[in-house]
Amino acid sequence: SASVSASGRVAAAMAHIPPDAPVPGATRGYPRLAPRGRLASNAFTDSEESPMVVQAYILIQTDVGKAADVAKAIAQVKGVTLAEDVTGPYDVIVRAEARNVDELGKLVVAKVQTLDGITRTLTCPVVHI
Repeated sequence: SASVSASGRVAAAMAHIPPDAPVPGATRGYPRLAPRGRLASNAFTDSEESPMVVQAYILIQTDVGKAADVAKAIAQVKGVTLAEDVTGPYDVIVRAEARNVDELGKLVVAKVQTLDGITRTLTCPVVHI
């Protein structure tokens, strides 16, 4: 029996969702809070061309002393809605949105993981049960 990866199961589960479906529990149309000035100015809202359907938290480990710089830089990436430097096993926690699982993967691999100071990421897709 062939095993299916977690991302494959997510993609299969989301295949039936139309791209313009509303996101349950989303706060579309409400202003986003600005924690310590790291709110992404490029966060998507209702008024933009198409709604986001995949949301995720990205847990990031950084080089020592780089958490604040990484949070500030990552907040500028399109699709990132929130970036905070925190304490604990991870140094930065990011909230991100994408139109589908593939775009989320591209966001993480091509835009987040390439930033200076990042040593490891863990992406946790949001589910609505």
